[in-house]
Amino acid sequence: MKLIIQIPCLNEEKTLPETIADLPRHIDGVDTIEYLIIDDGSVDRTSEIAREVGVHHVVRFPQNRGLARAFMAGIDACLRLGADIIVNTDADNQYSGADIPALVRPIVEHRADFVVGDRQIEAVDEFSETKKRLQRFGSWVVRLASNTRVPDTTSGFRAISREAALRMFVTSEFTYTLETIIQAGHANLAVDAVPIRTNPKTRDSRLFKSIPQYIRRSMATIVRIYTMYKPLKAFIYLASLLFLGGLVLGVRFLYFHLTSGPQGAGHIQSLILAAVLTIVAFIVLLSGLIADLVAANRKLLQDAIIRLRRLEYDGVPQRDRDATASSATTAAAGTSANAPAADERVEPPSKLTT
Repeated sequence: MKLIIQIPCLNEEKTLPETIADLPRHIDGVDTIEYLIIDDGSVDRTSEIAREVGVHHVVRFPQNRGLARAFMAGIDACLRLGADIIVNTDADNQYSGADIPALVRPIVEHRADFVVGDRQIEAVDEFSETKKRLQRFGSWVVRLASNTRVPDTTSGFRAISREAALRMFVTSEFTYTLETIIQAGHANLAVDAVPIRTNPKTRDSRLFKSIPQYIRRSMATIVRIYTMYKPLKAFIYLASLLFLGGLVLGVRFLYFHLTSGPQGAGHIQSLILAAVLTIVAFIVLLSGLIADLVAANRKLLQDAIIRLRRLEYDGVPQRDRDATASSATTAAAGTSANAPAADERVEPPSKLTT
């Protein structure tokens, strides 16, 4: 079993050596451990330092593309390199590398496909009370949207099985943390969480400039992803609110019309607004039906992309591999498990390094 630890980096020449030194060299149940960094357009010596401290693979962007794209570039590179498990961690050494064995254990034992490290927010002294409340609320919203039980949804310390990585598509340009959990939940992957430790903060977050900005962008991501996967339900919620508003205004008009007689005619504005809200509610509902059809096409496209990924990274689709495995002969058992299939295309790791 091969584990690749990926680290998105942006100008991390000072903290990267400490981060790499903290990573494990051996884990029970794992045969090979390799390190990969994604240099997101750093202007310092991040890539050079990575090679000096023993990083096996370097993916480098000529300019900054954002954390979400760096994360997905790392996932694609790890899949191409044959990773069975992928661990994502931060380059500022926020997360303790000693917790990686516990993070990957549920995957090694085939109990989970996607494991998130729980920082146990309440015990982190560096987080203000306001930030702790926001973290709790945000995690609660993501749990509702994803139907999972992850207590710390913004944690970037996570382990991902190969199967989960093949099914992962990050469309956000902001962050991957929320979207991947929602995707994992809707893909019916086994999602777990394990408690982890954190190291003292070395710098402020570069992902957002202020807490209000982070809240706005995170909520926008949650709403967009939830609507992408549950469009009909999302549009029904919105249509119901609009229809309820129209119903209240309509009842208000009828009440004054029936109790005030001719004097109640002055409330015609309520009737007009009620009609407008009701019409808009039906339009929103129809939009939800159309969005649901589009979502069905999106699912078909994702299934096709997953199959293409299997062909590209594994050489043989999962269904074909299962069929071959079920009819394997005794003679085939003598074949090396590390030998690629006859039609498998293996790209050398050097192609990932620039």
